[in-house]
Formats: sequence, structure tokens, C-alpha cells
Amino acid sequence: MASVHLGSVTRIASLHPWPFPFDSLPHEQWESGDYVVAEVIPQRGLGGVLELTSGRQCTPMAGDLIVGALARRSATLEAVGSFEDVGPDGRMHVMTGGGCLGTVTSRSLFAGPIIPVRYRGHLLSGAAKVRMRDFVPEPPDVAFDLPIVLVAGTSMSAGKTLAGRVVVRQLRALGHTVAGAKLTGAGRWRDTISFGDAGAAHLFDFVDAGLPTTVVPPDEYRDAIGALLPRIAATDATVVVVEAGASPLEPYNGGTLTRMIDRHIRFTVLSASDPYAVVGIRSAWGRTFDVVTGPTANTTAGVALVHELTGLPALDLLDPATHSSLRQRLEQTVGARGRA
Repeated sequence: MASVHLGSVTRIASLHPWPFPFDSLPHEQWESGDYVVAEVIPQRGLGGVLELTSGRQCTPMAGDLIVGALARRSATLEAVGSFEDVGPDGRMHVMTGGGCLGTVTSRSLFAGPIIPVRYRGHLLSGAAKVRMRDFVPEPPDVAFDLPIVLVAGTSMSAGKTLAGRVVVRQLRALGHTVAGAKLTGAGRWRDTISFGDAGAAHLFDFVDAGLPTTVVPPDEYRDAIGALLPRIAATDATVVVVEAGASPLEPYNGGTLTRMIDRHIRFTVLSASDPYAVVGIRSAWGRTFDVVTGPTANTTAGVALVHELTGLPALDLLDPATHSSLRQRLEQTVGARGRA
């Protein structure tokens, strides 16, 4: 018997017990964030992996059913695609490990294997389709007024999540209760979970706001994240580490996010692939940064060139010897609350 796998984008939903009713809907009724069922198509070679609601990964087999969400993706180093590109035969792909579904239209040769699937239908509640935003609670009546440490990058895979984990650990050492939040990108739970492993007491991402990815119109993004921020503020966190997935210049609404939270940002970490990317993003984005990290800081030559080109300090956060310097910089801007 075929297995049913719920992608991590369904973790906010109440979809148990399975089977849950589903049926096909005409394409003109499809929207980003709709929960759908897709069947894995047989393929030769290595299969892709799916991240489950627990964060564990599995490799679905041909004939298995995957429950995920219709989405758009625009990844510079991996894949581009959308549910809007699905043809009449219903063939599509699992575009992210978390279960974002759509047809991949452009893909890097260096990207890992992806899972081919065929649309079987939308999840239904009565006659209505089931959507991610159906499971988003009403925000509390709490104003967001927490200091933010923003972790941004020159591209995907520039070391943002590692930098965020180190920042979380150093803020814990300064006595803070930390909330970790990934607020732009494509649905995958493992990056945010890793903030918890580093010591964040509260974890949030855009899936909690009802978005499978943040490749959505800016107004839709502002509404969703604007309702999530009060939920973060309602915790006992004293600081929030915000990771902006991808880069702020890609169509993931990173620029929209920084405009929303700009007055709360106390410290900005830029994870960069190389020194010239630091120059480029600072010029294009019109912002400066408190510290640079990522592959550009992996050698003394890279650190020196970043400083020569921009005057900014760079730290190789893969080297624990640099963490005390980061902690001192955080203490100067965010402050301390005693020692954990």
C-alpha cells in the first residue's frame, strides 16, 4: 500500500486523521498556499527528499501521496518554478524539501534531485478548498517593540543560517531570551529548527503566517508578516534574530521585510559569498552592515579584501575564536541582561 507523507508546510494545519477529502479543481481556482495532494511519479535514478512536519526527512517512493502547498519559487542557485506553470496533465515537482509544489521551469545542474509528482486534487473541507491561511490564528493585541538582529545574505547558501545560530548562542550568553524567525525564503523547517538547537526559546517562520514561500505580492506579504510580528511580541523574548532567506534583492520580499522592521533593527550581519558581493549588495540595497561573515571571511585574504573594499569588519564564524568578538559587538548594540 502506498504511503502518505505530509510535507513540513502542513505543520500548522490540522489534517489528521488521514484520509482527508480531496478532489481536483480547475486551474483557475488554484492559488499559492492551497493544500493539495500529489502522487509520486516513477523515475530512474536517485529520488529527492521530503521534509516532514517533524523536521525529519524521508524519500518517498513511486505511487506514494504527498500533501503539500501550491507555491512559487525563484532560487538563484537551485530551481525556479510555480504552480502557475502546471500543464493540463497535472505533472509538477516538489520544488522545496518542505513540500512546495509547482512545475520547475529552470534548474541548476548542481541542484540535488527533485521529486516528480502528478496533481491528484485539492484538500477539501465540505465544498471549500483547504488553504494554509485557514490555520493562521488571529494576532494578539500586542505591539511589536523588540530589538532585532537581522541576518541577511548576498545570495542563498551564503551562510546565513550558520551565522544566525552563532548569533543566537552569543545572545544567550548575554542573558537574553531569544526568538528565532526566518521571515523570507521558501518553505523548509530545518533552518528554523536549528535556531532552537542553538538556544532560541521561540521559533517562527513565514509558514506560521500562512505562506509556503514569500514569492507573493508585497501587499500579501505585508499582511501575513504584519500579523505574525505580534505573535512574536507576545512571547517572553527579549530579542529576535531574524533571518532573511535568499537575498533582499531577489523576489522573496526581503526588501519589503526590512522596510517593515527597519526601526527595530539594532545589528545587521551580512553573510557573503565573496568580497565583491559585499560591495554590490551594499550599493544595490543602500544599507550598511555591522559585520560580514560567510565564505568571504573564510581566509585572512578574504577578511582583508572586505575591509579594503568596504571598511567593514569580517569574521569567520566557523572559527570559535571569533565568537567573543561577535558577542562584544552585540553587547554594544543590543545590550546584556545578565549571564545565562
